[in-house]
Amino acid sequence: MYIHRPLADEDLSTICSFPQTPEELFYVSPRSEFPWTPEQVLSLLENRYDPTVIVEESSGQVVAYANFYEDIDQSLWLGNVIVAPSHRGMGAAQKLLQTMMDIAKEKYGMTRFYLSCHNTNSRGLVFYHKLGFEPYDVRITTLDDDQKMITIQMSLNLV
Repeated sequence: MYIHRPLADEDLSTICSFPQTPEELFYVSPRSEFPWTPEQVLSLLENRYDPTVIVEESSGQVVAYANFYEDIDQSLWLGNVIVAPSHRGMGAAQKLLQTMMDIAKEKYGMTRFYLSCHNTNSRGLVFYHKLGFEPYDVRITTLDDDQKMITIQMSLNLV
């Protein structure tokens, strides 16, 4: 069973251990450098809202993390989504997304929920699709090494 609570400073090092490879960290935070550090997370939080963790109720272990950010049109977007490797496929991600959707609806009055997922993140795309998210746009970005990245913009109606 999982519960949620706001991020605490003592959670930072645990969250930073979740991305296992530079590619996983890229899915979570494209501008961060592997390995992820508490300083990088705190820097991201300067323009983020409601950093939230999912905790295993019996052990108190932090097992998932996400937050919100605003896009240029002032829509609220889900960001920095990550689940501990030991809890992937065990319901932690679903609890995290449901919690964040509830916060978006109840605290901010949002009627649509938005997120971005990189085209190479097949597991994420399948998960979001199962929850009812639908793609509505594609953004192509040139990375620092001149490679192209495709980001799929997805949304879910909350009403």
